[in-house]
Order: sequence, then structure tokens, then C-alpha cells
Amino acid sequence: MNRFFVTKDQIIGSNIQVLGKDVKHIKDVLRLGPKDKIELVCQGESYICQIREIKSDRVLVDILDRYKGRNEPPIHIILYQGIAKGDKMDLIIQKGTEIGIKEIYPVITNRTVVKIKDRKKEEKKIIRWNTIAEEAAKQSKRDLIPAVHNIISFQEMLDILKKEKNIIVAYEKAKFKGLKEVLKAIDGQKIHIIIGPEGGFEEEEIKELEGIGGQVVTLGPRIFRTETAGIVVASIALYELGDLGVIL
Repeated sequence: MNRFFVTKDQIIGSNIQVLGKDVKHIKDVLRLGPKDKIELVCQGESYICQIREIKSDRVLVDILDRYKGRNEPPIHIILYQGIAKGDKMDLIIQKGTEIGIKEIYPVITNRTVVKIKDRKKEEKKIIRWNTIAEEAAKQSKRDLIPAVHNIISFQEMLDILKKEKNIIVAYEKAKFKGLKEVLKAIDGQKIHIIIGPEGGFEEEEIKELEGIGGQVVTLGPRIFRTETAGIVVASIALYELGDLGVIL
């Protein structure tokens, strides 16, 4: 059954109005019509619906059944990703959404090659990245769309993390502390994963992250690309502490 996301204001009594780009997808791509069924999701609630009518700007459906979504992991993973070049960020957001990451912060670090100084260009990128997250959430049957936040500086990231715990920093020069060891000591349901851009973090940045409680870990003898590292860390964390590999 095809799945789409809606907002609270689109739910009117026993009906839901599907709006925006999903109307064209339902009508022209999927070629659905009255009496066909679709699944709509709003803030973790799933609604099994039957199409009543299709108009040029909206699809009106009747709610047949509703239930609490069961597809979100119990661990709240937030990825702080040093902005990667080209379409690598698209891949990170898409795959991160599929495995269960709930928030993504694009971060500018000292070695970040991509520097976005134009506000309009930044806004376009954020819109694009959130669209990628939404499409991946539909495909992977997520109950929530991960939030891709505005681009932040390294200092802004430190300010966000100062009062947080469970901060995991993947660093290619780390030697003695592994991810498994850190995951055993996790306290709570929220994990912050910090990944550098191409070229990694500078040593001074690592010291600053350690200064706010960041646990600097090695991912083993092989060096991962920036678009791989966050997905690896999140996948292992979800396997060890969440629902990856388990059908509830």
C-alpha cells in the first residue's frame, strides 16, 4: 500500500485531504482512483484510507482504520555531519533515513570544502535535503520524517551539545576506544553521532569535542569515507541498542 505523510490540519473528522505534490503522484503516476486504498501517516499515527474523490489540487479520503506506528526505532539518533562535496549529502540523508536516524545537522568544520555563504542557496539545499528525507521515509515505511536542520557552524554544534550526553565522535586517528565499548555505557535513548567531512577533523576540533564530553572512537583498521562513516556508526548503534535486525 502506498504511503504518504500529512499534517494535523489535513485531518478533518473522519476524512483527510492530501495536498501538494502527492496529489499529482497519486493521480498521474500511480493512477489511483476512487475506492483505491492508501496509507497516510501523521506524527507517528498511521491511517488506512480509501479514496473518495480526486480533484486537481487535492485528494479526499475516508479513514477506514488507524493505529500507532510501529516502525520507528526506540533510539533517537542525531547525526551531525560535516558537509560533504557533490551529491554525497544526498546519499547520507537518504540512507540515514532508511536505517532510522531521526535528525540530521549539516555542519561546517575547518576542513569542510563546501562553504555556502548565500542564504538563498542554503535554503534551497535545506529544502532539497528535506525532500530527500521525505521520499526515503515513504520508501522505507518510516512513521516520521527525519528533520534536516539548517546548516550550523562547528561552534554552534558545540553549543548544542554542551548539555547533552552520549556524544560519539568517529575519528580516524583514534586508537584505543572502540564503538562497542562506548555503546555499552550509553545512558538514555538519545545518541549524538559526530562525523567529519572529507579530510576529517583537525586535532583542535577533537580536543574541543572531548572537552564537552565527546567519546572519540575508532571504527577499526580501515578508513571510511565521510558518506559511509555515519551510516556505519548509526547502523551498529541501532543493532546493539535499537530494533535493527528485529521485527517487532
